[in-house]
Amino acid sequence: MSTRYPFTAVVGMDDLRLALLLNAVSPAVGGVLVRGEKGTAKSTAVRALADLLPEVAVVADCRFSCDPAAPDPGCPDGPHPADAPDSRPARMVELPVGASEDRLVGSLDIERALADGVKSFEPGLLADAHRGILYVDEVNLLHDHLVDLMLDAAAMGASYVEREGVSVRHASRFLLVGTMNPEEGELRPQLLDRFGLTVEVAASRDPDQRVEVVRRRLAFDEDPAGFAARWAEDEEELRERVRRARELLPRVALGDTALRQIAATCAAFEVDGMRADIVMARTATALAAWAGRSEVVEEDVRRAALLALPHRRRRNPFDAPGLDENTLDETLSRFGGEDEPDPDPDPGPPPGPGDDGGGGGVPPQGEGPAADGAAPDPSGTGSEAGGAPGPDGQQAPGGSGSGEQRPVPAADPFRARMFSVPGLGDGAAGRRSRARTEHGRTTGARRPRGGLTRLHLAATVQAAAPHQRARGRTGAGLVVRRDDLRQTVREGREGNLVLFAVDASGSMAARQRMGAVKGAVLSLLLDAYQRRDKVGLVTFRGRDAELALPPTSSVDAAAARLGSLPTGGRTPLAAGLLKARETLRVERLRDPARRPLLVVVTDGRATGAGDAFGSALRAARLLAAEGTASVVVDCESGYVRLGLAGTLASELGGTAVTLDELRADSIAGLVRDVRTATTARRAA
Repeated sequence: MSTRYPFTAVVGMDDLRLALLLNAVSPAVGGVLVRGEKGTAKSTAVRALADLLPEVAVVADCRFSCDPAAPDPGCPDGPHPADAPDSRPARMVELPVGASEDRLVGSLDIERALADGVKSFEPGLLADAHRGILYVDEVNLLHDHLVDLMLDAAAMGASYVEREGVSVRHASRFLLVGTMNPEEGELRPQLLDRFGLTVEVAASRDPDQRVEVVRRRLAFDEDPAGFAARWAEDEEELRERVRRARELLPRVALGDTALRQIAATCAAFEVDGMRADIVMARTATALAAWAGRSEVVEEDVRRAALLALPHRRRRNPFDAPGLDENTLDETLSRFGGEDEPDPDPDPGPPPGPGDDGGGGGVPPQGEGPAADGAAPDPSGTGSEAGGAPGPDGQQAPGGSGSGEQRPVPAADPFRARMFSVPGLGDGAAGRRSRARTEHGRTTGARRPRGGLTRLHLAATVQAAAPHQRARGRTGAGLVVRRDDLRQTVREGREGNLVLFAVDASGSMAARQRMGAVKGAVLSLLLDAYQRRDKVGLVTFRGRDAELALPPTSSVDAAAARLGSLPTGGRTPLAAGLLKARETLRVERLRDPARRPLLVVVTDGRATGAGDAFGSALRAARLLAAEGTASVVVDCESGYVRLGLAGTLASELGGTAVTLDELRADSIAGLVRDVRTATTARRAA
């Protein structure tokens, strides 16, 4: 067995270590979601926690780790004999991002269940993690249906496996820990809410602390066993503190004053539902037990709020997690009691050498500039000093000569009309285009390719029925062979690659107009987030086009790039389309199953040498010949319209919509108006 990095040797990251230890004291807190940039030792700290958990007593030969003192009456391996129990260390079970549903929850032998009526069950990772730790690295990249199954088991303390009327249930209580890099995509808000606590971690900017991190890591890599031995005494002390806190936890009193502070805090920050109140109460109780106190005090409530509320305040994926600590302190003061015992001065984990307390926690939420970095422009022109925009929105000579204007703030996002890729795909599960998926409505049956996951019962019986006499059937049971089994074919929705090609040239640069365009793209980004798409951003202005954001699952990154997008200069429309084509070609090699949707945001004007618009149309025909689904968002405005965007959409073989038509509510309103007019005509 490989030696793990000692938990007490982790430098800094106090909030992360405390959140993990609180869950070790009270698994009912609901787990920890660790958010942070790459290379911040998130996984190292989580894996080190397993060595601090006490050993667990288990029933001998039980695959589901039943507690001998209170065995699960519904355990598939039960009933259990009253033999001497075994003892083993708490397990650390890792769920890979590419795991299947059967690997997570377990699988049934459908052939034996149909032929013999026997429930032959192979346990999955949820059974292995019972009474231990379930760790998911890059939890934001895990398929949504696996996240749902995992979180349901964590909430109910049990896992259910259902296969065509055959069901198995077993206990599954574990400490759930997920880590993620927000740059690679966010979790849905409803999934964020299912994690009890969240912690933001970042690498320390203190040179002394960084030196200590490197020194310890090099020492561990050189001699893991020797390094662990040097920290063995600190590990044992922390392990004993966890044990004492667990014993004290049932005796900790949560008074009415603390409960009112918890309820008032959740109401003040307008969190949805009641889960936040419950998690805060459990966290505050665990904090008191960790500090060796038998009563919850105001400081416990405050620290519980900082760990349990930041991720529950997000209303859309572009909101940064965080908490206004001034509001928190005012709320606690208003609803606090008077005669509370003094809190323990150091309720956190014992610091190691070189630990100055940095490296984690919620970043301060100051009053910074707007997300896009744009300052208000009193002139309303959006031009940089030294020049003024010309009649077409381009920068006039006399300034820097770059033709660049400062970024324009985006208008408020709205619910966007849904666009999809035609045909039937096989891409990753999502919510945009039709696809063959593991979850969805049943459309047929086929022979299984590999292991059987979803049995089509009627098709299986139909395949087995003609062979019953030849197989010597004599009783009531159906004689089923593996060749008879049929897999259910289901149709659901897939996520696509939505690549935005945005015109940032001078012809689009009027401030009010560009703000509306950015608001429209932001709305489409929000729609892509909700439909579980990957997104990319190509911009074109001046003399060329650039890939401003390579395809990613992080719509936050796309929104940030959009906010800082400068405008001005010429309109190299052909270059933008060719850059989009090259980007899609590369992505097809990386992920051939994910179908693309190209969204071109332009007024259709093109400038450059020769026939610029003709070159753009030729580039559009190349994209159409490759079967790229596309939408052109026509941003042309004014009384005189050339209709160039519509011509471009026709050559792309796609759809052209105006900014007004992009709104889902305007489409719904149009339908309502048509229905009302039709009803009125019929009544007349």
